[in-house]
Amino acid sequence: MEAEAAGAAAGTYPVDVLEDDPEGQQAAALAYYARLRQGAQPTTEAFSLPTGEQVKLAASSVRFCPLHRDEPQHRLLVLLNPQDTKTVVAVYIKGSWWSTEDVLRTSDPAREGLVKVQSFGERIVLFILNVIIFGRLERKLDDDDMFFLPHSAKEQAKILWRDGAAVGFYTTKMKGSLCGDGTGACYLLPVFDTVFVRRRHRRQGLGVAMLQDFCETFGEEEALGISWPVSPAMYQVCRKFLCARPEERGRLWEVEPPGAWGQRGSIWLKVQLRQPRLLNSRPGLAKEDVSSHGRNSRDEGAAEPPDGESSKELISGDEPGRTKDDGARGVQEVRGAELDGQDAERTAVAVGLAGGSWPKRVRPSS
Repeated sequence: MEAEAAGAAAGTYPVDVLEDDPEGQQAAALAYYARLRQGAQPTTEAFSLPTGEQVKLAASSVRFCPLHRDEPQHRLLVLLNPQDTKTVVAVYIKGSWWSTEDVLRTSDPAREGLVKVQSFGERIVLFILNVIIFGRLERKLDDDDMFFLPHSAKEQAKILWRDGAAVGFYTTKMKGSLCGDGTGACYLLPVFDTVFVRRRHRRQGLGVAMLQDFCETFGEEEALGISWPVSPAMYQVCRKFLCARPEERGRLWEVEPPGAWGQRGSIWLKVQLRQPRLLNSRPGLAKEDVSSHGRNSRDEGAAEPPDGESSKELISGDEPGRTKDDGARGVQEVRGAELDGQDAERTAVAVGLAGGSWPKRVRPSS
């Protein structure tokens, strides 16, 4: 028996029909998992991968993943690839298994371009893009066992929709919001925090378009930040944007939290200082027309969220059926950035997909 998401065949997807009821979703997933453990589900039930391979639906092949790092009680039931037990292939939503690609799709024509994340379904899409697609499938990892932390439950984010699919996102730290757990310091300016574009949609100006949207969203602010450290790919995005929009050169700063003047560096100045290295590393770059609108830029790479190099934590897998107290074992405290002469502590809840523990870099400013 093959398990499929009937809605996908009918042209509807979770983000279009899922109610804003995380507790109901959690209860349904727990009930389904209980049936798996008790053997109440058909033993021949399987999920079909795009490769044609069948993944047997059994208690041993699923895990619960925290949807938000600050609300571990809200979890998604996911199906793992039997050949790579750290890779998610499907998510249990509304009584059906949905492939990760179908979870990222929409049948609503109004979802086009950058759309603010508001609904529970959109939070799930953000999680899939951030933790599963970026965190595992489309990221160059020095350590093959590293994952990216889920966002917080109230993370300010926009998803980039294109031709019926979510292809990227960016998140923002709002002016006045707390810099992190365990600190009373607040951001002194809006900050462009993380940004991601799926691999097959890169080099099409989408990173530049998201940076432009961020600047236009906060058009009344005198200063805007980009989270430190800025990656080489993000510097290229900034260069293209600031060459096309010179009026923004005085507003963009690379910032460490909370963003006081002593914690800011001019993005435009740093772009200028890095220019010789960019030209030497990419010989054709000097001839590129960078004065055009960001959406027409041909050489833009994905601006991936940079990771802090010093802070590390262990990520513990959360197997279904554990009690709430058991899940607390996966929480590790990590040292944060130094704010106002004091070290800020950050507690991050993250997910492992194979029931083990792995090292994970985290940005100290989040």
